[in-house]
Amino acid sequence: MNRMSRRGLCLVLSAPSGAGKSSVSRALLEREPELRLSVSATTRAPRPGEQEGVHYFFRSVAEFEAMEASGGMLESAHVFGRRYGTPRAPVDEALAAGRDVLFDIDWQGHRLLRQALPGDVVGVFLLPPSLEELERRLHGRGQDPAEEIARRMRAARDEISHWADFDHVLVNSDFHETVAEVRAIIHAARSARARQPWLPGFIDGLLRP
Repeated sequence: MNRMSRRGLCLVLSAPSGAGKSSVSRALLEREPELRLSVSATTRAPRPGEQEGVHYFFRSVAEFEAMEASGGMLESAHVFGRRYGTPRAPVDEALAAGRDVLFDIDWQGHRLLRQALPGDVVGVFLLPPSLEELERRLHGRGQDPAEEIARRMRAARDEISHWADFDHVLVNSDFHETVAEVRAIIHAARSARARQPWLPGFIDGLLRP
């Protein structure tokens, strides 16, 4: 019996900009050693300090499209004229090895991922306590002009309208409580019967006369 032979899971954490997704993701990666952040492929050029396979898999447009055509992408999207997507091979390898993968993608990516890996995806959507609080947080960053904040607020309303696509929905009013709740979701998902292929043999041993 090998109780470590469970299948890994894909944890999708989605939220409108300003709802705290990045902070929650960092906390999860610090506290959950079996959890790794998914590395996306992109057609944009590397920025100073970015490393291949660490920050992104950097691919030409032709290489990216060839991966899509061959089924090598789990999900992909156009973002400001560039392509971004999730290569299938590293995720398949992680799941088979019992490692969990964290995805920082929007509702569309979540939907595509569920279609590609039915049964492996656990979706968590983070909501702000209110739209007023969300706008306050965006202004508090002090980095974006008013028109950009207005655009992000419009995008937030669209994101929030897809809340029902997700397995779990949390209101991120208290950061530490939210992190604890997401960790509880991860731990429950890990113990699901379908994720533990060693269980039938173990049960047979228990029931054997």
